[in-house]
Amino acid sequence: MIGLIGIAVVFAMVFGGYLLAGGKLGIILKALPFEMMMIGGAATGAFLIANDMSNVKHTLRDMGKVFKGPKWKHEDYKDMLCLLFELIRLARANPVAIEEHIEAPENSSIFMKYPKILGDSEAVNLIGDTMRSASMNYDDPHQVEEVLEKRIEANLNHALHSSHALQTVADGLPALGIVAAVLGVIKTMASIDQPPEVLGKMIGGALVGTFLGVFLAYGLVGPFSAKVKAVVEEDGHFYQLIREVLVANLYNHSTNICIEVGRQNTPSHCRPSFNDLEEALKALKQEAA
Repeated sequence: MIGLIGIAVVFAMVFGGYLLAGGKLGIILKALPFEMMMIGGAATGAFLIANDMSNVKHTLRDMGKVFKGPKWKHEDYKDMLCLLFELIRLARANPVAIEEHIEAPENSSIFMKYPKILGDSEAVNLIGDTMRSASMNYDDPHQVEEVLEKRIEANLNHALHSSHALQTVADGLPALGIVAAVLGVIKTMASIDQPPEVLGKMIGGALVGTFLGVFLAYGLVGPFSAKVKAVVEEDGHFYQLIREVLVANLYNHSTNICIEVGRQNTPSHCRPSFNDLEEALKALKQEAA
């Protein structure tokens, strides 16, 4: 919703200010289809040249994050801490019993309590692979910690590709606007024998290209890129939480300490309170009793 409000404000302030200053939309609307065809079409073509089809689809999907916001909410962080609590508790009590949960999470009675997390393959695989590594008796927990760090970093870099792709388009739009404006000037020069009022409209139409390129770059595509980046980075904290809890488990800290490490590393606006999480963990203990 905030994204739609932002777009409405951009259009209202730019074009509202133009109209209040005495500007007329007629010349802009007349030139807009042709300028948009040149600028938007060239930007789209350049985007397709620079990216393969999987990255194109990835970027188009990620543009929805501008309006949807982060995938993981406050309740999801609490659910993840509860899930990890159950898994670590079971792994310490019965190392054999944990195997059925990490090898077939879709059939796991523990994972099935948290369908949103179960539906995220990366989160499930990250948990399963790390707990499987713990069962291999690594000599040094730093080995697993380093592997997790590199894995999460690689996933984040991949997820940020759509933001980088959009920013590249935003960086190129002003130059494409100049290209469209130059073509408009060329067209005007070919009609130099026309009266001044005709030439004025033609020059005004040419300048629409420069305006459109800058407006799209800094008013729409650039902010889209920044928002996608912010959302991707915030969602990345969810996987960092998994890392922190499971690394603490590798160091044989108590289960409650492992979960508290994860809670403390949760972003402040999504962090469950100590009492709230404690109540949820007590309920899980009573359920297991």
